Amino acid sequence: KMVKYSVLLPTYNERENLPIIVYLLIREFKKNNTDYEIIVIDDNSPDGTLEIATQLQKIYGEDRILLRPRAGKLGLGTAYVHGLKSATGEFVIILDADMSHHPKFIAQFIALQQKTGCDIVTGTRYKTGGGVYGWDVIRKLISCTANYLTQIMLWPGCSDVTGSFRLYKKEVLEHLVSCVISKGYVFQMEMMVRAKQHGYSVEEVPITFVDRVYGESKISSKEIIGFWMGLMKLFATT
Repeated sequence: KMVKYSVLLPTYNERENLPIIVYLLIREFKKNNTDYEIIVIDDNSPDGTLEIATQLQKIYGEDRILLRPRAGKLGLGTAYVHGLKSATGEFVIILDADMSHHPKFIAQFIALQQKTGCDIVTGTRYKTGGGVYGWDVIRKLISCTANYLTQIMLWPGCSDVTGSFRLYKKEVLEHLVSCVISKGYVFQMEMMVRAKQHGYSVEEVPITFVDRVYGESKISSKEIIGFWMGLMKLFATT
């Protein structure tokens, strides 16, 4: 039986990016003869992202593009829970819909998982071959500092804790999402901390992260403060 991969794609105001990321995903899966489905979880985007997703579903088929819209912005963790209910793949891929994560790396994720049998493959910007393009010095400093402090305080077992380009065994993602209490920017970090806590195996693939071309970044000063608060909370409780 062919292994199937479910892509969870949470969206909010991504009407320009969604057609391109979907095209790149499908091109990658077809090129590597991989069975797939793409689950779009739109949080009631005012820019008409859902209408674009509906058009993409007509083009690529309802078996390939699944639409699971929600009433509003309810957080990343709950978006994954919502999408997982519809996922039929043995593995789940998460990435940002804004094209900062290029689907060309997915083949490496899959190959590494098949080779090692690991529970999670995560993309990393902080190993040889990885990197960040299009960020200003402040954004780079925030990300590097966040990762550095997390390494010192929590020993998460991976080099890029705030990244959101990952491949999970479906049951592992379901379990981790049920354990995680954080919201916002700190959510991805807690996922890796809990993965280590529960003894899940993690492998890394160097990736290049490119800042979004269209739309506004979702990270605010409130998110950054929330990250530090979440880091301290995890430090106190793990």
